[in-house]
Amino acid sequence: MVSQFASRYCLQQFAKDTFVIYTFDSAEEALQQIKHQIKEKEELPDLIFLDLGLGGMNGWTFLDHLAPLVAKGKKPEIYILSAFARIKDRELANKHPMVAGYFDKPLARNRLEIIFKAKRS
Repeated sequence: MVSQFASRYCLQQFAKDTFVIYTFDSAEEALQQIKHQIKEKEELPDLIFLDLGLGGMNGWTFLDHLAPLVAKGKKPEIYILSAFARIKDRELANKHPMVAGYFDKPLARNRLEIIFKAKRS
């Protein structure tokens, strides 16, 4: 929870109210929100910061469930956040077609600058 709080705080400080931040305690909750947004024809998030160590469904399974939901529309950029430096997870992230990057938690401001600079390019 501390790293989730720290990551959210870093995002809030970086955002300065320029975008909306949603956090979810489980992958299932996040998927329900995305399904709701699709059903209501609402815009999906531009970015998803995905913690691999979610309760219940893990981050990789979340991606498996998300893929068909966004297959025909705009796909969010997904950045993996992990408190555990597992080489296997980094390798999977580098090869996964939906993953734009992998960062250690807590998320640091300089990482956000890299992400948002790439989005503006």
